[in-house]
Amino acid sequence: MGKVAIITDSNSGITQSMAKELGIVVVPMPFTIDDKDYYEDINLTQDEFYEKLIAGGDVMTSQPSPDSVMQTWDKVLEEYDEIVYIPMSSGLSGSCQTAYMLAQDYDDKVYVVDNQRISVTQKSSVLDAIKLAKEGKSASEIHDILIDDKFNSSIYIMLDTLKYLKKGGRITPAAAALGELLKLKPVLQIQGEKLDAFAKARTASAGKTIMINAIKNDAEKRFGGLNPDNISIFVAYSHGADVPTFVKEIEEAFPGFEVKYADPLSLSVSCHIGTGAIAIACCKKL
Repeated sequence: MGKVAIITDSNSGITQSMAKELGIVVVPMPFTIDDKDYYEDINLTQDEFYEKLIAGGDVMTSQPSPDSVMQTWDKVLEEYDEIVYIPMSSGLSGSCQTAYMLAQDYDDKVYVVDNQRISVTQKSSVLDAIKLAKEGKSASEIHDILIDDKFNSSIYIMLDTLKYLKKGGRITPAAAALGELLKLKPVLQIQGEKLDAFAKARTASAGKTIMINAIKNDAEKRFGGLNPDNISIFVAYSHGADVPTFVKEIEEAFPGFEVKYADPLSLSVSCHIGTGAIAIACCKKL
């Protein structure tokens, strides 16, 4: 059985230091801020990103260059026989489709997993892939298992501000102004392919209740039951959110569950939703 390497991108929330501990490789996502190029967790930290975002910087997301991806793969294949590459969802970036095309030149040595995930759910897939590789599964087998599991996850995000949705053109200035006037807390969802509207709450407390109930509903009706043996629950957030309080509320709402981790949302999501956002996610366990 050949040695299988696991590679993902920084949208997974896995840092470069964490990648070294896990024995994997993380491709940094590029950003252009005020016409200057940055790479997540290389020359752009979470704090630096939010400083620039809050200051009104012109933030543009991009995808890793084909050359940088191939250089990463080539270097890894000097030590490993096969690669499982887990990028962010194809519905949120063109980087996955680019990777698919590049992999065609690698003679079945690189398997690109488009399992429609990002942030904490993408990280969960990476951890599953590491476990499967340690169990002796081939890259092809790991790919197929993760693809079969692709829609067994949900993310719900409550925004603290509509400013960045308006800035990115995702809602009209009039809708943003009305939402701010009414102090609405929009709840968005990521069900694989893209970021969509889910609900509007009048208070943060109501928004949290909406997200918690949505996770419970998904677990029961889509993922085969709400119990710790079947479902993993995660918390994610953007800069300035009251994370400890939210984690405590999640633990109270889901007795018997361990909140796996509270991770910062990936910067590719945060640049559209801004500061103060909180999210709850769940994955069906393999």
